[in-house]
Amino acid sequence: MHNWLFLLTAIVAEVIATSALKASDGFTRLWPTLIAAVGYGIALYLLSLTLRTIPVGIAYAIWSGLGVVLITVAAWVWFGQKLDVPAIVGMALIVTGVIIMNVFSRVAEL
Repeated sequence: MHNWLFLLTAIVAEVIATSALKASDGFTRLWPTLIAAVGYGIALYLLSLTLRTIPVGIAYAIWSGLGVVLITVAAWVWFGQKLDVPAIVGMALIVTGVIIMNVFSRVAEL
């Protein structure tokens, strides 16, 4: 169970880091740059702990799928990014793919 918590925390840290990266304005602003660096460090460390027990394909599918959705929501809330129907459908397909991998694929068992 801890490994799933590590993965979720890694994803949240990566989303925070990516949001800070946008706010860093090309590494010209100190605090957002530091938040991005620390956030990515935490994210990668926790992902490495996750990969001890969760297969890399499953972990990365969840990382990327949930990460795409969360960073898009963060960009919408904090940076005013607009979402259109194709973007929403695309994200739904990504999430659906991650669910299919986890529920129906034997990859998680290997």
